[in-house]
Amino acid sequence: MNSRIGLALLAIGLVVAACGATGPVATLVVQPATPTAEGSVSPAPVLLELTVFAAASLKDVLADVMTTYEAVRPDVTLAVSTDSSATLRTQIEQGAPADVFLSADTTNPQDLVDAGLTTGALSPFAGNSLTVIVPSANPAGITGPIDLAKPGVKIIAAGDDVPITRYATEAVAKLATLEGYPADFAAAYAANVVSREDNVGAVVAKIELGEGDAGIVYVTDANAADAVARIAIPDAGNVSATYAAVIVKTSLQVDAAQAFLDWLIGAEGQAILARHGFLLPAQ
Repeated sequence: MNSRIGLALLAIGLVVAACGATGPVATLVVQPATPTAEGSVSPAPVLLELTVFAAASLKDVLADVMTTYEAVRPDVTLAVSTDSSATLRTQIEQGAPADVFLSADTTNPQDLVDAGLTTGALSPFAGNSLTVIVPSANPAGITGPIDLAKPGVKIIAAGDDVPITRYATEAVAKLATLEGYPADFAAAYAANVVSREDNVGAVVAKIELGEGDAGIVYVTDANAADAVARIAIPDAGNVSATYAAVIVKTSLQVDAAQAFLDWLIGAEGQAILARHGFLLPAQ
């Protein structure tokens, strides 16, 4: 059989097989055949696409991760979708096709583990800490976290299920115990929240646009933002955020997913995360 015809039939067969399958189907990108020096035709390598669901706070660093990993593994492409970790967890529970889930906490991936929706246990891969951000002009004159409880301050926060909200709530509770902070600091902070956003990226965007006076976000998000100023949270009132990953049980490319996760947890992946301000995960 002519080799070109054979390749065409093979490609058609792959499409037919995929259309007839039930459940998620692995994405294969078939490259055009490549002539060899002798004139015969040899197929180019088949590319494998990994679908990565990732927390919104990982958006910037994952652009760097994608470029580097795809250079290391030219047979793999990464398709990244970012949103709140809670939203992505819900999508996976509802059957959305994903291979790897990178969460901004341990709670959401552990929920998937407990529900039997993962292959193996969760793997911590990064850490983060919190800071207060204000618009560059700082119209509310905020000089420290204590000012978040001042009457009239407009705080932008995220939804209750978003990891940054849980971390921020914990930080506010710790700040309330520090000397000089009012006893009703946590209640006054909560009363000043004027908006609940879908994810931490949306919180940063609103502060950049001047639609709020302050917000508590990850240090890495503050570092990546152009039109905000940072107000440090003292160590005694700060919180360590731990990011963890899982491999989704319905993945049809578990080995490739595990290889990517191993690389991310390894020296090269950690170096990229560190360049973007991420910390080592808490032990």
